[in-house]
Amino acid sequence: MVALPNTYSRMTPEEFFAWEKNQEIRYEYVNGDVIAMAGGTIAHNDLAVSLLLRLAPHVKSRGCRINVADVKVQIRQRYRYPDLVVTCDDRDKRAINLFQYPKVIVEVMSPSTESTDRGKKWREYQSIDTLQEYVLISPNEPIIEVYRRRLDDVWEYVTYEPGSQFHLESLEFTCSVEEIYESVVLDKLIEEPFDI
Repeated sequence: MVALPNTYSRMTPEEFFAWEKNQEIRYEYVNGDVIAMAGGTIAHNDLAVSLLLRLAPHVKSRGCRINVADVKVQIRQRYRYPDLVVTCDDRDKRAINLFQYPKVIVEVMSPSTESTDRGKKWREYQSIDTLQEYVLISPNEPIIEVYRRRLDDVWEYVTYEPGSQFHLESLEFTCSVEEIYESVVLDKLIEEPFDI
């Protein structure tokens, strides 16, 4: 998703939930600030759906829940909409509006969200005790990045490219990078000229 400029007055979480019910687009809530989320590209959506279709049967057979885009994740006084979220925690089994105990969070990046996905959101997500893996998927080239929690809250970084097997260790799930990107028309990567 693409974050739009914030043009809304500060709200409490309760005010935000009541207000959000009547909105046509999604908003994230960060410490009182309301941030509008615009739609992504077709490649962005295709990648989220591709991973969902491959991962859902596996996740459900393990008694976990998987959702895309319309489910909030609570991180203290923040409420984010990841592109895909998996929870295996019993406390989330009956959740209606949001998850609090995710195991895996996936963000499909875009030029306007990449710095937030790698920066603010990543720092926020690290504070979730139940989170085991944070996945970043590029809509510009077939690259999947995974941050994986190790002992003592040390995070390991792994990159998966064509020819390798994408692995979610916490879910014991593996598939090829090519399967995720199959039939996806990638967004054009616009690179700025490099002058010496």
